[in-house]
Amino acid sequence: MSLSPASVVAASNAWSWIPDTAVTAETGEYLLVRFPDYFEHQLELVRFSPAGPVPDAVAAVLDRARQFGLPELYWMVRLDSPPGVAELLGGGATVDETVDVLALDLRGGAPALPAPACDVSVRWATDVATARDGSLVGAGVFGGSVPPQDRLARNAERDSAAVPAGEGGLAVAYLDGAPVGSGGVSLVDGVARLWGGAVLASARGQGVYRALLAARLSYGAAHGTSMALVKGRVETSAPILRRAGFAAYGRERIYRVPLTPQA
Repeated sequence: MSLSPASVVAASNAWSWIPDTAVTAETGEYLLVRFPDYFEHQLELVRFSPAGPVPDAVAAVLDRARQFGLPELYWMVRLDSPPGVAELLGGGATVDETVDVLALDLRGGAPALPAPACDVSVRWATDVATARDGSLVGAGVFGGSVPPQDRLARNAERDSAAVPAGEGGLAVAYLDGAPVGSGGVSLVDGVARLWGGAVLASARGQGVYRALLAARLSYGAAHGTSMALVKGRVETSAPILRRAGFAAYGRERIYRVPLTPQA
């Protein structure tokens, strides 16, 4: 079975996530998200759909972004972004991350992936200790910091209901009792969105990422999703995902845009 490119692109364009503690600035043309301080990227543009001239819309986004008083904006150039956006961001903009949009057909069930070379165990973050472990891994790989205790408690409470309900959650991988990997899955409109896959450098090359991937794919298939969708970094996770059977349907980039006050 194969997925249609149109269905994958539509699912990718529909994917955005905003924590309930974030501050947003939204118009019909854009959505800016100011994430909590413990996130690696504190200000992101997650939607950009200009109705008029693109240069004017880019300028409006940058003007509004400066009002947050932060030094930089992370601009996601998605599959549905208009052409030429990157060139309008200014000479100081640099590519922070490049990801492949990858999808796998789950209508026939999850694929059988090779077993890891180590004795890795995976459990869902439905309690505070496991939620903290997952956040420690994420911060160690992606940056940022561990959320405060009350936020960890709310995350664990949320996942303790969401995981058995088939809505998804965060999975954490352990080696010899120590957390070494984490990765989330959210089930939305028949799509298993895989996010935040991370493995500590000291544990890579042993199949930890593959174990987390297998757990999340099995979860998605067991709850009736037809597609697994992930945005994999081209340097790290994308090759692993391709070997697991995923196919690429496009490429997205995140630009780091310095926000200097206008003269």
